[in-house]
Amino acid sequence: MAFDYLEQRRIMGCFATGVTVVTTLENEIPHGMTANAVTSLSLNPPLILISVDSKAHMNNYLRTSKIFAVNILTVEHEELSVRFAQHGPKDFSDIEYRTEITGAPIFEKALAYVDCQITSILPGGDHDIFIGEILAGGQQEGKPLIYYGGKYRRLPD
Repeated sequence: MAFDYLEQRRIMGCFATGVTVVTTLENEIPHGMTANAVTSLSLNPPLILISVDSKAHMNNYLRTSKIFAVNILTVEHEELSVRFAQHGPKDFSDIEYRTEITGAPIFEKALAYVDCQITSILPGGDHDIFIGEILAGGQQEGKPLIYYGGKYRRLPD
């Protein structure tokens, strides 16, 4: 008997995570999605992984572009997280962003970012796991946006 996915969701909701927007550039069009299934994988070589629903448009964009950036959000970015969690095309028009090595959008006001080249794609149930080699990255001062128990949270001062 399979474990109840709703129970899994409730249990994993007890695991506090940072909130990111994963971006890519495919056919000169920026795309993005909110993600908390982001993990540092290896320091040598520098690798991270992201998990993307196999049915999501972003999955196809990543497969085609072979690049992504992970933008770690600050407490001021809750609206961006909500926007990029919605289905359909995403509006980048009011977001200040730049590119570095890969061409994937990097949010100017992100708390931190990594710019990655996809090295492997692995199946993971109803998701695919994209492993990216970090080619560039950086950070700045700020407070991270946290997701816990189905709600956005902030770290206390």
